[in-house]
Amino acid sequence: MAVEINAVYQGELHCEATHGPSGQRISTDAPTDNGGRGEAFSPTDLVATALGTCILTILGLVSARHDVDLNGTKVHVTKEMIQSPVRRIGRLATVVTYPAGVDLDEAMRSRLESAARQCPVHQSLHPEIDAPIEFRNA
Repeated sequence: MAVEINAVYQGELHCEATHGPSGQRISTDAPTDNGGRGEAFSPTDLVATALGTCILTILGLVSARHDVDLNGTKVHVTKEMIQSPVRRIGRLATVVTYPAGVDLDEAMRSRLESAARQCPVHQSLHPEIDAPIEFRNA
């Protein structure tokens, strides 16, 4: 299934993108270290956001199939840029924190962690991007 995203450059390094199926809009801005004002997510911030929310979505799908309540699970992604040989994302360190009171047996923990690492965004990242995923309990 194809999904269309349409974007318009609004000048001064700002863009507005529209999600075809829903009509929802997001704005982007270049980061301050690359000539922008940092007033919105940068395109590379959206990659980090996509990774984190993809992991949570996959965890939600797997946990629902096994009747495990993961509501309140959080993700924290730290994006690090590198400059050489070209400016690009160098690292996306991700920490998933299960809420207090979630008691996962070893089999379920392993199933969830494996599924998270198979999320489509994680699988789509260039192999030179260091993208570790750590799991913690609150």
